[in-house]
Amino acid sequence: MRNRIKFFFLMCGVNGIMTVIGSMLGNAFGKTGLFIGAIVGGISGILLVMILARRFKLIEASNHVSTLSGATLGYLIAAVTAVNNLHTPVIPILCTSLVGVGAVIGSLINRQPA
Repeated sequence: MRNRIKFFFLMCGVNGIMTVIGSMLGNAFGKTGLFIGAIVGGISGILLVMILARRFKLIEASNHVSTLSGATLGYLIAAVTAVNNLHTPVIPILCTSLVGVGAVIGSLINRQPA
């Protein structure tokens, strides 16, 4: 349980930071670049966390694909929700939790019983 909580916060934090960095870099190429940069940054954040989580044994190797799929699905849902609610800063910020929720749910799929 403790590893899942650490994994959740690591996924949300790193993904959120990488999304912001990607959007700032993409902003140099206009509004479309901002959105593309955010998506590239967010996906890069997911991949970075997956590497770190495997290294620190926060997820099992057998759940790598399902965890990556869950995080990516959560990110896509978060991105669509955030873009449609840019008039308020609260909803886009809270959307980062969808990535962590998707990753944790994905990590529970194919889990071997103890």
